Amino acid sequence: MIATRDAYGEALLELGNANEDIVVLDADLSGSTRTSKFAKHFPGRFFDIGIAEANMMGIAAGLASSGKIPFASTFAVFATGRCFDQIRVSIAYANLNVKIAATHAGITVGEDGASHQALEDIALMRSLPNMRVVVPSDAAEARKAVAAIAREAGPFYLRLGRPKIPALGEQPFKLGKANMLREGSDIAIIATGYMVHEALKAAEGLQHAGISAEVLNMHTIKPLDKKAAVAAAKGAGRVITCEEHSTIGGLGSAVAEALSQEYPVPMRIIGTRDTFGESGKPDELLDKYGLTAAHIAAAAKEMVR
Repeated sequence: MIATRDAYGEALLELGNANEDIVVLDADLSGSTRTSKFAKHFPGRFFDIGIAEANMMGIAAGLASSGKIPFASTFAVFATGRCFDQIRVSIAYANLNVKIAATHAGITVGEDGASHQALEDIALMRSLPNMRVVVPSDAAEARKAVAAIAREAGPFYLRLGRPKIPALGEQPFKLGKANMLREGSDIAIIATGYMVHEALKAAEGLQHAGISAEVLNMHTIKPLDKKAAVAAAKGAGRVITCEEHSTIGGLGSAVAEALSQEYPVPMRIIGTRDTFGESGKPDELLDKYGLTAAHIAAAAKEMVR
């Protein structure tokens, strides 16, 4: 049980040892984002900008234009909402090599409440030209994602979570390439991030009900693995997408856009429905907002009927 933000902190250390061009910026949250580990080992390459997130993005752009590989970290709600203009103009428009690693995304931030629960960040970032969006589903995938985006030139948005989550087991990681976690013929469940675990639990329950569910881990939202999404739609004839994000503009929207042009099928989008979150225990919030295995399974049964 390891949080993806913890894996991010460990991966930064490995990168720091391997490449002196790696620099890290934070906005007074290094303990929470886990960049404090990098700061301790490489104080000359760590910059705490303070509570000035927009300024942090501008500084990251400057470092990137000088040949460095900056990782700019803060909570997802601040990284995307508070800094959208700076990211759009200074990073995405200029196509600079800045990696925005945002933690505490989604409803599982829990007790911090609506002001800190980013439910629209994927929509904001995937709307920007040149920006790629990656959402790891466990610690191992997070480590691989950090290494991959460090190697790949250009801007990235890496979405990380607060809670500890179980490991999925060893699986390959390639940017823009979904992973098949479970084969099935009656319905395809395409999930990302934390919701991959709920999708797998739902598929197991559905099997006992006589429904064969395929599960795809779509860790890269942009560029989306359209080939995998279309193959899933063709194979099962029905698709459910699952994300810890609004149903507007996230994974579900990306998959719907792809399938509407290539292979339309009946589809359901599991996510928060045009609403803000609230303070509460993560498990309670997931249940209230319809983001559990039981909700996925109920939608699948309805579609198959």
